[in-house]
Amino acid sequence: MNKIKSVLLDFLQPEDFFEKILVVESLEYLAPLREKYPRAKIFAVVSDEELAEKFFDPSVEFHIMDYTEERLPFEKEFFDAIIGDLTLELVVNPQDIAAGFSMYLKQTGVWLTSFRNIRHWSIIEKLMRGRFGGIVSRMYAKIEFERLLYASFYKEVRMMPVIKSAPKGLIDRLTNCGFENISNDLETEFWLVRAARSMPELSLLKSMFTSEIRKKLSILLHRIEYNIDTEENIKNFWELYDEVGLFPDYAAAFIRATVIHRKNFYESLKKFSDRFEVEEILSAAEEVDDMESAHVAGGIFK
Repeated sequence: MNKIKSVLLDFLQPEDFFEKILVVESLEYLAPLREKYPRAKIFAVVSDEELAEKFFDPSVEFHIMDYTEERLPFEKEFFDAIIGDLTLELVVNPQDIAAGFSMYLKQTGVWLTSFRNIRHWSIIEKLMRGRFGGIVSRMYAKIEFERLLYASFYKEVRMMPVIKSAPKGLIDRLTNCGFENISNDLETEFWLVRAARSMPELSLLKSMFTSEIRKKLSILLHRIEYNIDTEENIKNFWELYDEVGLFPDYAAAFIRATVIHRKNFYESLKKFSDRFEVEEILSAAEEVDDMESAHVAGGIFK
């Protein structure tokens, strides 16, 4: 079977800021990662000691071990990113590995990986001709891999195809035989995957303040929402706002992500606050409401 090209870094975003990165087996990513993130602490897990020597970099902390059999020697929520191609191809229980990686990612962390598409025309053609000698590795369909990731505690999954075109006329033959070709799946040899532990908007919220601050803020907002000592908790909200340096856009986004009964919350906030920031927070929150209404009307969620 063909070897995948090392193109996972195409999935990096301009806003990605990684302080701690784990590379799993795919050591060819070490040099470009060091160039892109010169101040990052980079770790590598690899089972082949000779491969580690080939790609040796004194700035990288190497661990010679089999990640499919041994527990990784790191703390929970340690990494901003875990990167490695085909990491679920040679494993007994892929969901255990996927869920295990999520445990080592920060709440704002991402896992970049890839998988071989079992619906690629080259695989189907071999099976149809009876020439597939034996399956010694795991291959996945796109929807199957997505379900596996969502079941392994990832909140957002994005995929990018790596195309290998079929011989002329073959795709027509396959579709005539009943094979669906949604999103050109039959010519996608590999899928690149970016799996995030949090939705983008929540990831941004989590990146700005500590979990302790977010927990305090969440408790205060829920107490205000459900009219529990409302005036006192609004006073406590503004004290926390000043103490940790919150700002209107952040407060509005956090309220949107936390509070369910927002109308009652907004009325209480206006009633018991004498701060000019109230109008800025409500205005920012209303802008989000307007955008969501426009999206629904335009069919985004259909």
